[in-house]
Amino acid sequence: MADFSDLKALFVNCTLKRSPDQSHTDGLMKVSRQIMEKQGVNVEQTRLVDHDVAIGIYPDMTEHGWEKDVWPDLWKQVEAADILVVGTPIWLGEESSVCRILIERLYAMSGEMNDKGQYVFYGKTGGCVVTGNEDGIKHVSMSVLYALQHIGYTIPPQADCGWIGEAGPGPSYLDDGSGGPDNSFTQRNTTFMTWNLLHMARMLKSSGGLPAHGNSRRDWDNGERFDHPNPEYR
Repeated sequence: MADFSDLKALFVNCTLKRSPDQSHTDGLMKVSRQIMEKQGVNVEQTRLVDHDVAIGIYPDMTEHGWEKDVWPDLWKQVEAADILVVGTPIWLGEESSVCRILIERLYAMSGEMNDKGQYVFYGKTGGCVVTGNEDGIKHVSMSVLYALQHIGYTIPPQADCGWIGEAGPGPSYLDDGSGGPDNSFTQRNTTFMTWNLLHMARMLKSSGGLPAHGNSRRDWDNGERFDHPNPEYR
C-alpha cells in the first residue's frame, strides 16, 4: 500500500456553532480524520466560525474597509494542505452561511499561482462532508465540489459523504439514538471518500501535480498558446 505520511490534510468545519459546542458535522468529519491519521497523514482541523474571517472576495479584507480579518493567517494552512475537506451542515437545503464565506475566501485566492505558473489550487485534492436532519446532501455536495473544482482542486470519484437521518425534525448525527454513527451507508461512503482523497492526493504529489502544459497562466501571459487555433488570440 502507498505511503501517505508526507501528505497534509486540512478539515474546515463550517458549523454555525463556536467551540466548544458540540458539532454534528465534526462528528462525521472525525471518522475521515481518524482514517487519515492512521495512515500517518498530517491532519489539521479548524472551525471557521471560531475565527474573525471577514466577508469578501479579496485576499485581505482589511485593505477593503474591514477592521479585522484573520483569513491571511488561515490561508497559510490552506495553501500548505494537499487535501482540503469542507464540512457543512444543511440549512433550508443549502450549505451554511459560514461555508459560503469559506468558498468566497478560497475564490479570493484563486488568482494566485504556484511555482509552475498554474493557479494555486492545481495539484490539490478536495472533498466535502455534509450533515443535517433535512434533505439536501447531494445538492450541497454539488455546490461545494463544483466551487472547489472551478478554482483548481482535483475532485476524485465519490468525494462526498453525509448523514441526514429521517427527513424532517429529529435527532442529529451525534444525538442519542440517531443511528448516524452506526449507519452502514454513511460509514461506507465516508470511508470510500477518505481513501479516494488519499489516493488522488498521493498520485498528484508523486507526479509533481498536474502537468503545466496547456494550463499555465504564466506561459499564456508570455505568449504561449498551446495549439490554440488562433495563435494571435489575446
